[in-house]
Amino acid sequence: MTTLSPDTHPEIERLQIERLRQMPVWRKVTLMAEMSQTVRALALAGLRQRYPDDSPAQRRRRLADLLLGPDLAAKVYGPQVEKKSEEG
Repeated sequence: MTTLSPDTHPEIERLQIERLRQMPVWRKVTLMAEMSQTVRALALAGLRQRYPDDSPAQRRRRLADLLLGPDLAAKVYGPQVEKKSEEG
């Protein structure tokens, strides 16, 4: 079997895969949910950094673009509404 992670020693990877196969389904589902929450939290942190003046609703809409893609997010939530410039 080829190594999936080039930076991981093959024996360690083999042990990781073995442990995952032995893990109960409920634990795998819990791990996946935790990973999903972490990805969302990191994405929101990046959006807060890039768009500090966004409202929470605008930020959630931008997150939908990242998670669903712009086309599907627009179909589900409508177009992204950009904040008007205070100069214009």
